[in-house]
Amino acid sequence: MIRLLIVDDQQLVRMGLRMLFEQAPDIEIQGEADNGAEAVRLAERLAPDVVLMDLRMPGMDGITATRRILAARPATRVVALTTFDDDDHLYPVLVAGACGFLVKDTPPTELLDAVRRAADGEAPFSRNVLGRLVSHALRARSSSDTPVALPVPAVTPREREVLGLLGAGLSNKEIADRLHLGVTTVKTHVANLMAKTGRDNRIRLAVLAVLTGITPDRSAPAGEEPPR
Repeated sequence: MIRLLIVDDQQLVRMGLRMLFEQAPDIEIQGEADNGAEAVRLAERLAPDVVLMDLRMPGMDGITATRRILAARPATRVVALTTFDDDDHLYPVLVAGACGFLVKDTPPTELLDAVRRAADGEAPFSRNVLGRLVSHALRARSSSDTPVALPVPAVTPREREVLGLLGAGLSNKEIADRLHLGVTTVKTHVANLMAKTGRDNRIRLAVLAVLTGITPDRSAPAGEEPPR
């Protein structure tokens, strides 16, 4: 069971999230909090696997709460769930340690999947948010930078495929289906890529995929590059 803590200052939002997650047989709602300070207290007492964290709340905000929860319990996975997907909220909560960032209009099935992915060590992001992170990384490079190269032949052809699909924002399950692999095999490839490239999370791997130009179109069959 995935132990979940819901944090949002709006009771109606918490009720809707509770109704959604109560239908999932593999997710147990351990508690709810309507402010950051209460979230910190409940996280310490309940030890949830995943925290869905609103960012703008009275008193202690979600960014501060995220930082304090992870300082005390580094294994907890915090996913920001907010109406505001602007950079003023996105980057600070990631720096605080959140593993994902979703907007509140995320479809219910994707929200369920995001919690499962977070619990499984992945980094769930709304598609447009992931795109902004990659674009930000690209803008951060100066015009004098040399193109990023993959450590070849250290990265195998299969790892290269997995890396490209990470750059397209696919989950482990989506990558497994696309490449006709087991999910465990995909996880092994991701772990190997982190070790070989020195990127310690999926977002940095996704950025690397874009910088090297190996990210395929999401709709293209495996092994096919998007038209140039």
